[in-house]
Amino acid sequence: MDATRRTDDEQAVRWNGPAAQAWVQTQALLDGMLKPFEDLLLEAVPDGHGGRVLDVGCGTGGTTLAVARRLGPGGHCVGVDISEPMIAAARERAEREGTPASFIRADAADHAFGPADFDAVISRFGVMFFHDSVRAFANLRRAAEDGAGLRFIVWRGPEENPFMTTAERAAAPLLPDLPARRPDEPGQFAFADSGKVHRILAESGWAGIDIRPVDVACTLPERELVGYFTRLGPVGQVLPEADEQTRARVVETVRAAFDPFVQGAEVRFTGACWLVDARAGDPGPGPGPDAKLS
Repeated sequence: MDATRRTDDEQAVRWNGPAAQAWVQTQALLDGMLKPFEDLLLEAVPDGHGGRVLDVGCGTGGTTLAVARRLGPGGHCVGVDISEPMIAAARERAEREGTPASFIRADAADHAFGPADFDAVISRFGVMFFHDSVRAFANLRRAAEDGAGLRFIVWRGPEENPFMTTAERAAAPLLPDLPARRPDEPGQFAFADSGKVHRILAESGWAGIDIRPVDVACTLPERELVGYFTRLGPVGQVLPEADEQTRARVVETVRAAFDPFVQGAEVRFTGACWLVDARAGDPGPGPGPDAKLS
């Protein structure tokens, strides 16, 4: 099995197991915490003018449904995600709301979308997990009509997002099996290098590339903090396997490490991200490895 297939399989296992269930269970919390990023994506969607939008890495469907509501009755939004539990939750939400959105359980990197099916492609933290990002974005380019807009949001580096790594840094001495983050592998901070993002898009047929830093104020209720870090992220992956005494020590230690972010009944932090815009240009070879941001 080659490295690409192995990595893709690892992603499929991860997002169809306990990690996916944790996202489904914390759906309301995460939607609230990430709402400001959803708003940035909605700015690129014409209000009430219809259209066909693809939401990549849609998770439990919050952004997909928001886009569908904004498009109005003449439009349609399709969410795609590799996670069956999250897609199932998204479909249930759409049916419950009566919102005309649809969902595909597939890997967006190689799913056979119809050619030029969409006039816009968006993603909220859903594109950092491709093993071969050029191949994935080329597939999305084929699914977009000429001139279609692309807008997505990804995290900048961990050094600019201390909130996101607080739990694992505090827990590391107590959880020796905590999975290490590898910056060159698919994951939360895989698109931290804006030059890398630019090259990926240029080489996969996207043009008019604009990459801007955005710093977004985020909040979550303090009462939800322990549930947040014990269910999600590297700590959430490992903690269920620890003995009861170790779990108690981890919860106490990690909760104390978050104190700088707690203000009364709220947890407040800044999400340091890239807001990326591009359009579907002519496919073909992009600039070389020394290409600079425009």
